[in-house]
Amino acid sequence: MNVSIADIRKDYKLRSLDESDVAGNPIDQFTRWWDEAIKSNIDEVNAMTLATARIVLLKGYDANGFVFFTNYESQKGKELAENPQVALVFFWKELERQVRIDGIIEKVTAAESDAYFQSRPAGSRIGAWASPQSKQISGREVIENNYRVFEEKFPDQEAIPRPPHWGGYIVKPHTIEFWQGRSSRMHDRIQYRLEAGSKWKIERLAP
Repeated sequence: MNVSIADIRKDYKLRSLDESDVAGNPIDQFTRWWDEAIKSNIDEVNAMTLATARIVLLKGYDANGFVFFTNYESQKGKELAENPQVALVFFWKELERQVRIDGIIEKVTAAESDAYFQSRPAGSRIGAWASPQSKQISGREVIENNYRVFEEKFPDQEAIPRPPHWGGYIVKPHTIEFWQGRSSRMHDRIQYRLEAGSKWKIERLAP
């Protein structure tokens, strides 16, 4: 039987979210939800949507912001250079939860990029050299040939350097919203907004 797209819906009943229950700081609140997401065995729990660009993987976060790594010369790298105002979205359907983070993006230091790059598997490090990310190529053999070239260039897997066009970004948030699905679309939405003096104001938003 064909089902109308308009009839596809889900009623959210797992949890609730209230101002009296949330942490005073959004990073602490994110850690609460992050820990629960990790324990829930969500597939690709660190996948986050980078608005106007691509799905990327969270590689670290703290009070300063949320970090990921990519090719600076890729399409998303160019978009981020043109407009540093970005949003991140985590959607954990198994927990009926979403986190939206709005902020300013900056490159992390070269030392931080070097440290993370060296923690990657050798194949991934060679791949960063081999792929001219987002650029048009004539076929897969282009990157496969590139891979072999750099594999020969860097025979010592422990000494593969970071390409200058590859590194990390940090999203420094000014607004973080926690969304908890509730029944009958009466969802809970708690927003943290950064004010002067680095203080976070907690607000409830209508669903």
